Amino acid sequence: MRGLDNQLYVTLLIISNIVAIVQVIASIQWPRIARLSFFLLFAWASWTNWTESQQTPQFYLEYADLTWSNWYRSFIRGWFAGHIQLAVGFVAACQGFMAISMLLKGWMYRIGSVGAIIFLLSILPLGVGSGFPCTAIMASALIILLKKHNNEFFWSGGKFIGTKKQQIQ
Repeated sequence: MRGLDNQLYVTLLIISNIVAIVQVIASIQWPRIARLSFFLLFAWASWTNWTESQQTPQFYLEYADLTWSNWYRSFIRGWFAGHIQLAVGFVAACQGFMAISMLLKGWMYRIGSVGAIIFLLSILPLGVGSGFPCTAIMASALIILLKKHNNEFFWSGGKFIGTKKQQIQ
């Protein structure tokens, strides 16, 4: 995989994959913690991508050297190179919506989760640049959450950690 000769990339790769595995475990055991972690992840990504795309857009061209996909490499060096602020700004806005959706329920939560899954899988070809395979692992955590935990707001539904509050009858 390209980029494994850079110690910083390797360190970030290890950290991102550990976080992804913890998110899968949390999605099974502590879904509210998992949803909070995805809220924080996408909020941070939104802010970071927006800030970086406006201040140092050329930074995103480095991903062309990390991808194993010729199509992605051509896209990054082609159309994307001339429209970085527009493209990454759009991605940042979508990541902001994904973050907010993690706190909601029903169709808003479902749309945000499906968008997040599609996004995470679509950046897999960026390799080390996307923390491969952490985005696939994160997508699986979102699938688990989507199947089981979409009918309540993040802040409702019982204990923060563990199962739902038992009803007193």
